[in-house]
Amino acid sequence: MPEQTSSTPLSADTPISIRAAAAAHGLGDGYWDIWGAWHETPDTVRRAILTSMGIEEGSGEGTENNPWTSLTEGTVVASNGSGRAEIEMRMPRDQAGGEAEFELHLEDGSRRDWSVRLGDYADQEQGEWNGVRYVRKHVPLPADLPHGYHRLTARVRGSDLVSDTQLILCPDRAWLPESLERGERHAGVAVSLYGVASEKTWGCGDFTALEGIIDWAAGETGCSYIALNPLQAIHNRSPYNTSPYLPNCLFYRNFLYLDIDRIPEMEKSRWGQSLRSGERVRAEIQAVQDSALVEYERISTLKLLFLKVLYRTFVQEELRRSTARGAAFGEWVEQEGELLDRYAIYCTLDEQMHRHDANVWTWADWPAEYQDAGSMEVAGFAGRNRRSIQFYKYAQWLVDQQAAGAQAYAKQRGLAIGLFHDLPLATDRCGFELWAHRDFYVNGCRVGAPPDGFSPKGQDWSFPPPHHEHHRRNGYRLFAESIRKSARHGGALRLDHVMRLFRLYWIPDGFEATEGAYVLDRHEDLLRVLALESVRQQVLIVGEDLGTVEPYMREGLARFGILSYRLFYFERDQQGDFLSPGEYPVQAVVSSTTHDLPTLAGFWSFRDIEQRRDLGLLIDEASYHQMLEERRGEKRKMVESLVRGGFLDEELAAGAAGSVELSGELHSAITGFLASTPSLLMTLNQEDLTKEVDQQNMPGTTHEYPNWRRKMKYTVEELRTLPEARDFARMFRDWLRRSGREHSSGSRRE
Repeated sequence: MPEQTSSTPLSADTPISIRAAAAAHGLGDGYWDIWGAWHETPDTVRRAILTSMGIEEGSGEGTENNPWTSLTEGTVVASNGSGRAEIEMRMPRDQAGGEAEFELHLEDGSRRDWSVRLGDYADQEQGEWNGVRYVRKHVPLPADLPHGYHRLTARVRGSDLVSDTQLILCPDRAWLPESLERGERHAGVAVSLYGVASEKTWGCGDFTALEGIIDWAAGETGCSYIALNPLQAIHNRSPYNTSPYLPNCLFYRNFLYLDIDRIPEMEKSRWGQSLRSGERVRAEIQAVQDSALVEYERISTLKLLFLKVLYRTFVQEELRRSTARGAAFGEWVEQEGELLDRYAIYCTLDEQMHRHDANVWTWADWPAEYQDAGSMEVAGFAGRNRRSIQFYKYAQWLVDQQAAGAQAYAKQRGLAIGLFHDLPLATDRCGFELWAHRDFYVNGCRVGAPPDGFSPKGQDWSFPPPHHEHHRRNGYRLFAESIRKSARHGGALRLDHVMRLFRLYWIPDGFEATEGAYVLDRHEDLLRVLALESVRQQVLIVGEDLGTVEPYMREGLARFGILSYRLFYFERDQQGDFLSPGEYPVQAVVSSTTHDLPTLAGFWSFRDIEQRRDLGLLIDEASYHQMLEERRGEKRKMVESLVRGGFLDEELAAGAAGSVELSGELHSAITGFLASTPSLLMTLNQEDLTKEVDQQNMPGTTHEYPNWRRKMKYTVEELRTLPEARDFARMFRDWLRRSGREHSSGSRRE
């Protein structure tokens, strides 16, 4: 948050206005909406947000954090890729000519010591606190320090001035593959893994079905990557706990994606094999396979049953015999450390509490002594339930193994990037994160979005905002871990709502989504940590920068080498006309739509507008007719753009604009338009490739709409055999070849 930099004396009891307090803690005065209207932040909203932060009205900025008397900040994040990083130091004026000594403990365990004369560096600023004059200096760090997470102790010789700093040194930019650095362009298909259908799955997509998609993509389309929905763990309870964008845990993945039949213990488990061949189990597998929608609870129950059986075999055959496989599990668990420990304890508590009382669904309903992850009672529970806790670690290890196998297979099949993962913005307020890391979230506010064309009432995402200062004091550890674990076993990572790094829209409790305000974060720190994790894992980063985006945000993303996210629907000029392909930015991913927006076929048929009307999501009947009229205009302008670009024959244009069906010619024209942009990456949603009319998620609904449950129109096997499905793939590949985006090649699995 902005620091107190005035040279005017400010004591702990200096009264300040509600607006000054809000500004000091990052609250914006207001915001411009997508229609160009300014919305002033009311004082009532300012006051409510400050209260949620623990800031009392009338208190001075810095009553607990004196901005001058700490020699260095507790956490410093700096880039040292193209130049020498600096550390800011603050000291009383009479100490400004002394000698500073530094002791750096590097991440690898080594140590570096050096000293400097403070008088060699100019005073950057002066100020006063409680009658003492202070100065601020910027002192360069040694030029050859490595990137990483280090600990720095600084002291002024001959004084009691000493401080400890978490020093995070980062590269200047995120990583890009050499091919993209050379300007090559690539393309991929986005799929919702839960909805991938195959003859061999158990009612939802799994990692083996994903390998089938990889085979199809490499052999039929010429893609370089498969973009996936977030794979993070969810509660698997319909309809409230199935969104991959509202996960139970940001760090570990959903065991629903496991292919049970490919787990090595399945071959050794007589009980598992007997259970697998039983009539009741086979009937249940067939039932969830035949269901038109993903049946989360039933599949979860089924797979958990098998996982527990296989875990017993693992203990008997691998752990007790100290095999290589057992040792590999032990090493993985040790590497994961406290995060995995806490997650496995949470899962075990969640299971046992619900088993004891079927009406207990969340940790907020547990006995009070178990609601604190650090309590003695939780520690005692962990000691009494070691095997059950180890089971959940085993399940995550299996997920990690199969995810690694899928990425390795994608690379083997010639997909240059491989798997393209997705990191959600949100976390379920009733899930693991709020139980285990409650101090890192603000109580009393929810995150959302202001009104826009698709959500005229605004959006309330019903999860608490991050506590910026707690994350900073912790050296951004949880943020770094979320990047690290989400990107693992992939070649690219998309950050949902990347504007989170800059600001979030906070809605105080008791207020509507239209009554929120933006709160700033330390985006330079977060971008640097993101670049560090990107370079370390060699994963390219994409920021989903849709919605209300200030110019400085995209400038910051571009400076750090983070690709923008551009949608065909939204890329228009000031007159509302669609941009030509050549006007799209190079450093970007161009796509047709997202899970929250209508598919191309749904857009063309007004399907999303009709559904919103039927579900009561529109303000009134006049809004419905206005949206229909606006859509007709959008379709007309879209067709005009395709004609200007030479993608659609002028004779077909009039009929295409007036039709409610996405014709084959129009479908091909839009695909060609996207492929022909100069943007480095182009993603086509699976629903848009196969011309499906229903979107995966309808914002603002839960049980009213089958969110996150739709299965693919074609099974994996049908994608490679049905003439219609092959025609779609052939059209896509033709455009990739013509535009220079076709890259994948490789041997097919026998």
